[in-house]
This record gives sequence, C-alpha cells and structure tokens, in this order.
Amino acid sequence: MSTGSGAKDDPWVLTTAPGSSDYTMSRDDDADPAELVCRVGSTTLRYHARAIDDLHAWLVVQGDWVPLGAADELKPAADGSALAFGRAADNPVGGWYGLRRGYRGRFGMYLPPLLEALGLAELTHDKRNNQVRAL
Repeated sequence: MSTGSGAKDDPWVLTTAPGSSDYTMSRDDDADPAELVCRVGSTTLRYHARAIDDLHAWLVVQGDWVPLGAADELKPAADGSALAFGRAADNPVGGWYGLRRGYRGRFGMYLPPLLEALGLAELTHDKRNNQVRAL
C-alpha cells in the first residue's frame, strides 16, 4: 500500500514487491523530459515519467504475468521481463527509461510497485521471482 500524491513535497511511499525495502517516488513535471524521482536510502534514481503509461501499455499487450527482473545496469536483463522492457532498444523511448547513467538499472524493481499503487497493475509479493500483470 502506498501513501502520498506523487508531488515533490508529498511523494508516493512504496515498498518493493518482496516487501524488503521502502522507497519514495515523485514526479518532476518541470524537468525536460518529465521525470520520476526515486529515492532509495541515500540513492536517487531518475526515470522518464512516461514510463508509467508505457510500462502499463506494454503489460496490457503481454496479456499475462511477466517477471519483474531486478538486475543492476551492467548485468543482463531476463528476456520478457519488465526490466528488459525498461532498457529495450524497441521500447517507446528507444532504450533506457533510467536517466542517470550508472543508476539506470532496477526499473523492474521500482516501477511495477508504483503501477500497483496507481491501480494499473498487480504484483505477486513473494520473497523472490515476483511477477506483474496489467489490470
């Protein structure tokens, strides 16, 4: 369950699918392009804000459960995972949704819980190998 409106001064407070980490996410619509700002401890990750709609649309096309994927930027993404979509050359942004080099990974870990909080997707909440599907 998340709290917050997603504004900079009222971020969404989210939990990873396995429930192991809390983090916040907010929108920065003044940035060009608009960004999602994800804060995990002292680390800040930034993603294209359009990732919300693009990931949801991709999940709708998939039509079933897909693995989240949670590899760091320099490690390969599992085929067919949300993480693989978040860095695929044929996605709507033509590559990485992550905007900060060195911190572009973990798309599959941090974006799907936001979609769940927004009522766009559902996730499994197991200790490992979680999945997501569109609602």
